[in-house]
Amino acid sequence: MYDLFIIGGGINGCGIAADAAERGLKTGLAEMNDLASATSGGSSKLIHGGLRYLEHYEFSLVRKALSEREILLNKAPHLIKPMRFRIPLSPLLRPAWMIRIGLYLYDHLAKRSVLPGSTSVAFDAESPLKPQYKQGFEYSDAHTDDGRLVLANALQAKACGADIHTYTRCIDVKRHTGYWTLTLESQDSQERIIVKTKTLVNATGPWCSDLFGSVLPMKAPKLIRKVKGSHIVVPALTNKPYAYLMQNDDKRVVFVIPYLGEFSLIGTTDVDYPGEPSKVAIDDSEIDYLLDVTNRYFKQSIRKDDILQTYSAVRPLMDEEIENPQAVTRDYHLEVTKDRDLAPLVSVFGGKLTTYRLLALGVMKALKPYFPDLKESQTATSVLPGGMPYSWQQAQLDFEWMPLDALKTLHARHGSRVPNVLEGAQTVADLGTDFGHGLYEQEIDFMMDEEWAMTAEDILHRRTHAAYHLDAKQQQAVADYVKLRLSISAA
Repeated sequence: MYDLFIIGGGINGCGIAADAAERGLKTGLAEMNDLASATSGGSSKLIHGGLRYLEHYEFSLVRKALSEREILLNKAPHLIKPMRFRIPLSPLLRPAWMIRIGLYLYDHLAKRSVLPGSTSVAFDAESPLKPQYKQGFEYSDAHTDDGRLVLANALQAKACGADIHTYTRCIDVKRHTGYWTLTLESQDSQERIIVKTKTLVNATGPWCSDLFGSVLPMKAPKLIRKVKGSHIVVPALTNKPYAYLMQNDDKRVVFVIPYLGEFSLIGTTDVDYPGEPSKVAIDDSEIDYLLDVTNRYFKQSIRKDDILQTYSAVRPLMDEEIENPQAVTRDYHLEVTKDRDLAPLVSVFGGKLTTYRLLALGVMKALKPYFPDLKESQTATSVLPGGMPYSWQQAQLDFEWMPLDALKTLHARHGSRVPNVLEGAQTVADLGTDFGHGLYEQEIDFMMDEEWAMTAEDILHRRTHAAYHLDAKQQQAVADYVKLRLSISAA
């Protein structure tokens, strides 16, 4: 019998699992695909307060997000890094005084000890922006590897005793006096198991409302609005370590963010999406939109042929019956279903990457009446796996035989867990096949044994971002190796 079981393995589900398991609750989680395979892995990779939310008077959300930004920078320093953002002034759009007021609020709505404040900036001839953009502002936020941030929370939950079931679909739920029974089915073997839990959390993101009536035996208490956000990846538009926030005449903003050392990540769009979240994809109008905004600002013109990859995700926003998707709140709502002596259900509606820890605190607060001896949360100060002090320079001293670029890449993914990944190896040859860009056989083994990776896509797109660096032949070699390992383990 679990104390708490969570359906959904995105950032909210894994964050709740980590908090609950740290407090000593017997915790389980089922994700129908891979961790972070939907919304949480298709974000803009930002840990930020949400500067543009101030225009919609979301002061509470921005304050919460800014406070969390500081906490998360210390909680996962190997995955979350400070970044300076530049806003070029466009005279026909938001005036300088308005942006200055917004940045002043952004600097002061919450305590800021790690990141520097905003400043004005003049763009010189070396700027990647077109000559007409001469003035602007600069402020601080942070960027992250969203897939590995989800994974780190799952690893934390597992380290505290939680059971994490990936590629496992919840196909039936029954509610009883004091507990739930769930039927879980493996996507691989179709094997079914039945588990019991005292409390249940629906953290299925864009499927949250749909789960009611199909799996959960009750009517959905709220509806979500599915909004598609799409991104494109192109060769780097600048070799400087700055991100850019570009204003558009539709009052939206588009980010150009340095990505993986060689690329620029451009996004995002806001488009209502009525379809199945797993089938979401960018369309031509979104591509044209992102290209048009970028080409209006940057000297280096980009075309469709320059796009290396695209990705899209469905944001599960609160359905507020607002016409403009951009104006819909990015805050979350927790709906607690409790009827007499029947077991409770908490459903997560909305939310954003930056505030996942606060959301988990809210879930645990809602469930505290069922666990009167529940321990206090430690998530504000505990460090996620890989986040202990361990620089890549120290890793270089410990593994001087490892090629430096490969070691830096490994450290960016695993932080202080690098010695765990390289355990037993004393030479490069010990790491096995080099599939390219610092991805060795031993790391793939580690990700399959310790990080729930089951497919080449899990490894190439979520555990690493090697798909951006490896050609088709190298990616096929990874796929062949993964299949070989799975066949050996199944024998």
